[in-house]
Amino acid sequence: MRSLPFGTVVRVTANGSATPAERPTRRRPAPTSGPILLARGLRKTFGEFTAVDGIDVEVQAGESFGFLGPNGAGKSSTMRMVGAVSPVSGGELRIFGLDPASDGPAIRARLGVCPQTDNLDDELTVEENLWIYGRYFGLSRAQVRERAAELLEFAQLTDRAGDKVEPLSGGMKRRLTIARSLINNPELLLLDEPTTGLDPQARHVLWDRLFRLKRSGVTLVITTHYMDEAEQLCDRLVVMDHGRIVAEGSPRDLIARYSTREVLELRFDADDQAAPAAALAGVGERLEVLPDRLLLYAHDGDAALSAASARGIRPLSALVRRSTLEDVFLHLTGRTLVD
Repeated sequence: MRSLPFGTVVRVTANGSATPAERPTRRRPAPTSGPILLARGLRKTFGEFTAVDGIDVEVQAGESFGFLGPNGAGKSSTMRMVGAVSPVSGGELRIFGLDPASDGPAIRARLGVCPQTDNLDDELTVEENLWIYGRYFGLSRAQVRERAAELLEFAQLTDRAGDKVEPLSGGMKRRLTIARSLINNPELLLLDEPTTGLDPQARHVLWDRLFRLKRSGVTLVITTHYMDEAEQLCDRLVVMDHGRIVAEGSPRDLIARYSTREVLELRFDADDQAAPAAALAGVGERLEVLPDRLLLYAHDGDAALSAASARGIRPLSALVRRSTLEDVFLHLTGRTLVD
């Protein structure tokens, strides 16, 4: 009897002869009706410490949804529950309409997960990292090789396919981690701080890859403490602080609701910001005093700067910029995103 490639499905006929059978095409389950992610009063506790304190979240298929907040806000704890790898301490959580407590394997089979820290196998080549991960999902060798070739092209790593992982740049490793998370053609991709530690050029390349994924119909759930990243990638987001949601909406809506169109940043030589802050009373709509600068919120930053100059205020530097999500967070919590 002739040998067959590894993984070939064999059909035995009535007379006992064996012939290769066509491997069934791997199909996605039927689309979930309703939200792809639904949380009501979701809680996560570790002993007496509450990491996630009764949050409500709803994500529709095809959305790019973000959790914005500083380290320790509860973002990663939420993602681990959504990824069906950390049990829910309280409340309700449904992914694809399924309960992670009883349907964890079925949920994980339809997920892609990009963890906060790259956990690639440095001893293997770039393509071998994809092959092995694909086999975890039950893909045949032929399917894994085909899918890996597609993902290497998507991640712009085709020319590094045979290279070991260890010498790759941080941006290349991050792109490979995201490519690996897509090996099973997931419906929902979880990205925990996807660009932490990357240089600006690598971040923009990664943003482009994620934008392409969103356009292809993959639902993205992203945690980040970079306000520009949230503005670039997210259709909607929640702002988290101390395990709770303090605001929800699109980036543009949140900025319009909680900030002004422009911000005037003023830096002074003196360590004490109290004197210039007092002199700016009544200029603009709101004033925030930070350790290294003053933030004056106004709809017209240049007019606010002229008003400050008319009062004899002479800063070391002055910058007029548009409001960002960090200004929203500062207004809501009194803290910056990097605190």
